[in-house]
Amino acid sequence: LIEEKSVLADQLQAEAELFAEAEEMRARLASRKQELEEVLGEMETRLEEEEERGTQLTNEKKKMQQNVQDLEEQLEEEESARQRLLLEKVTLETKVKSLETDMMTTVEQRDRLSKEKKQFEERLSEVTDQLTEEEEKTKSLNKLKNKQEAVIADLEERLKREEQGRLEQEKFKRRMENDSVETQEQLSDLGMLSAELRGSLAQKEKEITTLQGRLEEEGARRAEAQRSLREAMSQVSELKEEVENERGMRERAEKQRRDLGEELEALRTELEDTLDTTAAQQELRSRREAELNDLQRCVEDGARRHEGQLSELRVKHSGAIDNLQEQLDNSKRARQSFEKAKSVLEEERLNLSSELKSLQASRTESERGRKRAEGQLQEVGARLAQADRERDEKEEKVHKLQCELETLGGSVSSSDTKSLRLAKEVSSLESQLNDAKEQLQDESRQKMAHSSRVRALEEEKNGLMERQEEEEERAKELTRQIQTHAQQLAELRKQSEEVNTAVEGGEETRRKLQRELDSAVAKELQKEEEKERVERQRERLREEIEDMTLALQRERQNCTALEKRQKKFDQCLAEEKAVSARLAEEKDRAEADSREKETRHMALSRALQEAQEGKEELERANKQLRLEMEQLVNQQDDVGKSVHELERSRRSLEAEAQNLRIQTQELEEELTEAENSRLRLEVNLQALKAQFEREIGTNEEKGEEKRRALSKQVRELEIQLEEEKSQRSGAVLSKKQLEAELQDAEATVETTTRGKEDAMKQLRRLQGQMKEVLRELDESKLSREEVMTQSKDNEKRIQTLEAEVLQFTEELSVSDRQKRQAQQERDEMADEMVNSSSGKNVLFEEKRRLDARVSQLEEELEEEQSNAELMSERQRKNALQ
Repeated sequence: LIEEKSVLADQLQAEAELFAEAEEMRARLASRKQELEEVLGEMETRLEEEEERGTQLTNEKKKMQQNVQDLEEQLEEEESARQRLLLEKVTLETKVKSLETDMMTTVEQRDRLSKEKKQFEERLSEVTDQLTEEEEKTKSLNKLKNKQEAVIADLEERLKREEQGRLEQEKFKRRMENDSVETQEQLSDLGMLSAELRGSLAQKEKEITTLQGRLEEEGARRAEAQRSLREAMSQVSELKEEVENERGMRERAEKQRRDLGEELEALRTELEDTLDTTAAQQELRSRREAELNDLQRCVEDGARRHEGQLSELRVKHSGAIDNLQEQLDNSKRARQSFEKAKSVLEEERLNLSSELKSLQASRTESERGRKRAEGQLQEVGARLAQADRERDEKEEKVHKLQCELETLGGSVSSSDTKSLRLAKEVSSLESQLNDAKEQLQDESRQKMAHSSRVRALEEEKNGLMERQEEEEERAKELTRQIQTHAQQLAELRKQSEEVNTAVEGGEETRRKLQRELDSAVAKELQKEEEKERVERQRERLREEIEDMTLALQRERQNCTALEKRQKKFDQCLAEEKAVSARLAEEKDRAEADSREKETRHMALSRALQEAQEGKEELERANKQLRLEMEQLVNQQDDVGKSVHELERSRRSLEAEAQNLRIQTQELEEELTEAENSRLRLEVNLQALKAQFEREIGTNEEKGEEKRRALSKQVRELEIQLEEEKSQRSGAVLSKKQLEAELQDAEATVETTTRGKEDAMKQLRRLQGQMKEVLRELDESKLSREEVMTQSKDNEKRIQTLEAEVLQFTEELSVSDRQKRQAQQERDEMADEMVNSSSGKNVLFEEKRRLDARVSQLEEELEEEQSNAELMSERQRKNALQ
């Protein structure tokens, strides 16, 4: 018993020690849980910041696309303005042809209307003949008289209006004659100007050849710009893919967080189970080992995926460097094309100086329009001010883009700060690891598997060595990038100096061209005023032609309305005929029914009379038989005849009498039925007669109303025909006048269009030259500003790269320290493994979990660093573009 008590006491002490150890482990796990929750909160904030960065990148992409669309819309507007002028010319020619065809169609329609008028007159004569046969001639004639008097009053008013219209047309004709005199004077002036412009045409043709060469160069530049746009779109797609990758990483982190929470809950349940039995502890430990093995496999798979992603990012980085080299080559080519354009501008300057002399000679002759030119010069100044404003707006857009690039740099710096935070977290976790190792030293009584611990430490050593090698390779790559960026900076500074010199020369040429343009624009504005006068006259003629077409359309509508009315009149007549035929048929049917019923009535009455006569004859025969019977009875003798024979004869006579009675009853019944049917037929006949009379009355009333309506329509048609006759006569006169005016106007329009086309050609040439000069100046300014921004961005990048190099050196030193600490821990753990006896599985699992957590955090640090590098590369690409 004492031994059992001692054994039980030892067991109680051991269980108490295990319970105390379990409580300590629970407290530690609770502290670790809080620390891990804090780490998770920081990771969530980091993910939110990365999402905000992604939204900023999408907004920047949209702004770039809007700028590209604005440039494309400007190009399309310029091309559409050029095409509109050509389309207007074609439309004018088509309108003249359409007017000629409309005149031919009006003549044909007039002939058709005359034929239709004859047909209408013939039909009207037929209708009037039919109406004269009806009863209400006097009433209709009186109404016609009153209406015709009203029509005469209306016609007199219309005649007065037409006289006023003729007076207005004569006034308009006089105005047109005055305008024609003015246009002839203007044509003479335009002839003088055309002679002068022909002299300048020969010189401008040379300029066209040079401009064609420039256009080809601009086409090449456009192709290059489109290629750069495609590259930008590909970069945008890459950014989208990277954002999706970041989202996947975030989802993985959330999954890992959930797994850790589940593991903590499992640990809690396991700790509660350890208080109950030791057997359950062993089972739970085996389960934990299996779960730890699964987690280690997942961690190894994640490390492999991360290495694959790193290799892909390296490939993308090399491709980006190749693109930068191609863009540098393109900038050199653009510089060569700019030098060529400079030489062409010098040639144009000489040509324009020669043109200036000729224009000064013509300027003495254009003193009359000096006052008008001053107003037009003010308008040109306003246009130039608008152009300057647009240029300022474009400069503001460029400034905004620079600000956006600076914000991108700020986002890169924020990502760098995040990487520093992660490094701090790693250091804190390393301190936690040190605490755990100290706890392992305190719990050195428990044994641990030698081989497993040594293998784990060797794997960590190999991982640290691989990381050290990768960091050394990164440092080498960064030094190479710094050198290449320094070379690019030197080249860009040289290019900026050259561009500044070219811009100054372009501004001088621009000033000279503006002076020359002012003098040319004054002349062109004079021509435009003359052109506007001619266009006003043309518009007047168009309005008159449109009025004529409207009048013709009204006449056509009236004709169609008359045709519709005639059709309606024919339909009404046909309906009336159909109704009268229907009524006649119904009347015939009713008369036939009445006749049949009368014949039946007569037949039945005859049958009744015959039946009555037969009855009377039978009654007479019956009376005679009775009398004979009585006589025979009285005359019978006892000898000759027997009683039996008399009875037989009496019975036969009675039977015959009964048959006769039955027949008489049947005949009486038939008579009553015939009388009833006769009465019914008489009632029906009276009702049918009343209905027939009513229908005839209603039909006669409807016919009278229709006749009245038709008479009204006929009168209205006659009035409309008279109105159409008067309108046609007026339209023919106005048509002849308009044809004469059209011929005069077409002659003036042809002369003015020739002068207008010559002036427009010169205007287009001068405007094209001015636009090209302005474009080249803007391009030179933009290139200078781009070079300046690129130089600033490159300086910023060099500073960031230097900071990154310092960070990488610090990370190398930290990794060396970690390596040394791991070696020391390995040696210490090897010494401790000899003395460890119990609790090895629990501590081994905890150590593995902590190692897995450290490896996860290190992977996240590497991912953040890779993201920072990708952002810096994108900024470089955007700056170079």
